[in-house]
Amino acid sequence: MKIPTSLKHKPVVVSEDYDKIDGRAVDSDAKGLSVGLAQWNDRGKVDVSAKVWRYTGEKWSRQSEEMPLHRVLDLAILVCRTKKYFQDAYRYPKLYDEKNAQIDRIPLQGGAMNVAVCTDNEMLDEDIQLLASNLATDDELLSERMKRLAEILGEMGY
Repeated sequence: MKIPTSLKHKPVVVSEDYDKIDGRAVDSDAKGLSVGLAQWNDRGKVDVSAKVWRYTGEKWSRQSEEMPLHRVLDLAILVCRTKKYFQDAYRYPKLYDEKNAQIDRIPLQGGAMNVAVCTDNEMLDEDIQLLASNLATDDELLSERMKRLAEILGEMGY
């Protein structure tokens, strides 16, 4: 399916037919990904963004997500750190250290991204088990993408 070019986000680089490779999703409404000019651009100021294009079968969905590129990378960092954490989380009876919920502090731009188990979640004991189980179930799916990402980063000199 062709990604629309008449909407506010202006795609420049696209991955169409994304629904055919969208993880475990069967009949996914995520029809494409794009990198382009952000819909929130003001005159004289241009931001680049990434977008997941969703299509309901009748129209392009308002649930399509557009994010600045740094935020896409921050989410990738968070996903990678989460996956790494759960490789060793079995050491804790509840899959986390109840005395210290912090997982990591990742330096970024003179500050840091704090990564921690959300102890404010009233259903944490159940939810963390579900997350761990899902990460294990999806390990092949996630690992393939992480390997591709690592290869591309290596090619770029990172």
